[in-house]
Amino acid sequence: MSLPINAVLPEILTTLASSTAAVLVAPPGAGKTTGVPLALLGAPWLGPRRILVLEPRRLAARAAAARMAFLLGERVGETVGYRIRLEHRVGPRTRIEVVTEGILTRRLQDDPGLEGVGAVLFDEFHERSLAADTGLALTLASQALLRDDLRILVMSATLDGDAVATLLDGAPVIRSDGRAYPVQTHHRAPRPNARIEGEVAQVVRDVLSSESGSVLVFLPGAGEIRRVEGMLAEGLPSDVSLHPLHGTLPPAQQDAAIAPAAAGRRKVVLATSI
Repeated sequence: MSLPINAVLPEILTTLASSTAAVLVAPPGAGKTTGVPLALLGAPWLGPRRILVLEPRRLAARAAAARMAFLLGERVGETVGYRIRLEHRVGPRTRIEVVTEGILTRRLQDDPGLEGVGAVLFDEFHERSLAADTGLALTLASQALLRDDLRILVMSATLDGDAVATLLDGAPVIRSDGRAYPVQTHHRAPRPNARIEGEVAQVVRDVLSSESGSVLVFLPGAGEIRRVEGMLAEGLPSDVSLHPLHGTLPPAQQDAAIAPAAAGRRKVVLATSI
């Protein structure tokens, strides 16, 4: 598959061959999350060492690892694995390890030199959190004091790349195109004094009857999702399956929600901002 990130992969490889830090600004759809780690696997400076990829959310960490493993024709836990809270799938052959913020911080505390790691990639850094900022600060300290060969790549869709580059002592900034699709906006004003759950349930029914394809619905929290799910549980078309998606669900249910719909079927996903 041709992705926008492919056009700048040679520049990324050349930059990290001569510099220990860089910033990648790539809009959504560029393919940076999966394309960049796989491209770095064969870099001479990496050798047999691992790549750590930081993802801010557990769902994103599992999904990124699964996609990279699929592209390699492997299962998760072979060349590509992940570590998140209370769950991990890595093996002796793992070269790319996708981790969440807390895992990276604890690893740096236990092993400040990051033995066996050749590069740390901070993905979706524009989401900014105390844990991510702490992880970057500790990684920079490790690089400055213990590992002058450690590569750091900060990747973001919307962040001011030049500002981050200044933080990284003037690191090069690489820019990639993204991939966008036409979007139409239709607004429906809520009825006076109507609850959000009932309004959303009705809009979903209307969209399913007037449009083809699946529907992604964003709601404030798990409570609203459960109530809308209850309202939609009966009366949906026979080819439509209903999936909640929020951070407290078991991994299997989260994975089912983000998986493509089966042939001939459609999905309604009720999600938080996860």
